[in-house]
Amino acid sequence: MTELDSQKQAALAAIAGATSLEALEEQRLAALGKKGWVSLALKTLGQMSPDERSAAAPAIQAARTEIAEAIEAKKAALEAAELEAQLVRETIDLTLPAPAAPRGSVHPVSQVMDELAEIFADLGFAVATGPEIEDDWHNFTALNMDETHPARAMHDTFYFPDRTPEGREILLRTHTSPVQIRSMIAQSAPIRIIAPGRVYRSDSDATHTPMFHQVEGLVVDRDIHLGHLKWTLETFFKAFFEREDITLRLRPSYFPFTEPSVEVDVGYSVEGNRRVVGGHGDAPGHAWMELGGSGMVNPRVLEFAGLDPKEWQGFAFGLGIDRIAMLKYGMNDLRAFFDGDPRWLRHYGFSPFDQPTLSAGVGARA
Repeated sequence: MTELDSQKQAALAAIAGATSLEALEEQRLAALGKKGWVSLALKTLGQMSPDERSAAAPAIQAARTEIAEAIEAKKAALEAAELEAQLVRETIDLTLPAPAAPRGSVHPVSQVMDELAEIFADLGFAVATGPEIEDDWHNFTALNMDETHPARAMHDTFYFPDRTPEGREILLRTHTSPVQIRSMIAQSAPIRIIAPGRVYRSDSDATHTPMFHQVEGLVVDRDIHLGHLKWTLETFFKAFFEREDITLRLRPSYFPFTEPSVEVDVGYSVEGNRRVVGGHGDAPGHAWMELGGSGMVNPRVLEFAGLDPKEWQGFAFGLGIDRIAMLKYGMNDLRAFFDGDPRWLRHYGFSPFDQPTLSAGVGARA
């Protein structure tokens, strides 16, 4: 046996006996590394005569190939054995419950909007939407608000510097009432809608923010009167607050877009520094709280929307979504609604997979 054969057999035996990938790498370097014996043997070919090179080169290349294949085969066997040992060592009990993953929360405003839609759907109302960037005709003029109305002032309303092609001023809507105008123009009558959404006014304190949420309702049909308005609001509040002892008081007021106009008051009591809606406002320990404005749609508003007030009449109402959310779920600062504090959301938010349902409903009353 030549010296090359002896080195090859010794290398193959060492490779076969390697018990780890580290030991196998040592054998690879010893044979095929830059200073390995196979590499050194290949370098001697340049010093040989053509005849000697022709005789020696095939044997060296054959030894190199055989050792490389043996190393690859052994490496695959060692890796498979290591993986098998790891699988035995790191077993997983698939019957154990998975750890709880972080979950987001449904904001109270979103929750209340869903509740509003659910209740009013039972009463036959559709949900209508409109643009948040409005023109002054839809936001003010068509709602019978004249040019000198305080709400048109710069200190109350956010205006844009541009105007519409018709020359109308552009602004962030101050209420969702423009949706009523757009719906009446697009759908005519009869109509029964609610219009929830974001509105904007220049105001900020514990109970006011520059951006907040409103829902407005509109019913236009024949022979509509204030009794229908009171029944609708009373039915809504009973379902929303899930109490049968809701008592409403309609107090005369003034709004340009309704005539006659009434403020909607609800009886409440204070329990543990929290206002609880329910009971008669004149009963001992109770008082009245204003929750929104309402009234019969002004005939001029119907005319602006292209409806004949001699044929059609209706009622409208407006409620602050953030405010009724605060009352129902025990919150005391409106500004926290918009801070984006995850701690507040974890406390007041709702699980997207386990939201509360309205147990009272309105099916029996409707």
